[in-house]
Amino acid sequence: MAKQLGITMNKYTGSNFDEFMKEDGTYEDVTAKAHKRLHSNQISDAMKRGSITKQQLVDKLQTSRSQLDRLLDPDKTSITLESLERIALAVGGQLRIELA
Repeated sequence: MAKQLGITMNKYTGSNFDEFMKEDGTYEDVTAKAHKRLHSNQISDAMKRGSITKQQLVDKLQTSRSQLDRLLDPDKTSITLESLERIALAVGGQLRIELA
């Protein structure tokens, strides 16, 4: 019907944003950064609740301040499960991973 009326249809009409990003090739990068941002925020919240400073966390993890900053940086998505586990334990939390 739209073609009969001379209307150009948007190929994304009716699709969701996830599908758009998959077709655009950005889905994996965007979701990885969103997950890292969520983890960074959760760690920061746990640090605030426990009154844990970055220096105290550095000492607990036996790492450097620059390494901790990289681990907490939401734009740096390369982090190991071991690192996440160590951070979770250091702030008094527990790491849970779920596939949906």
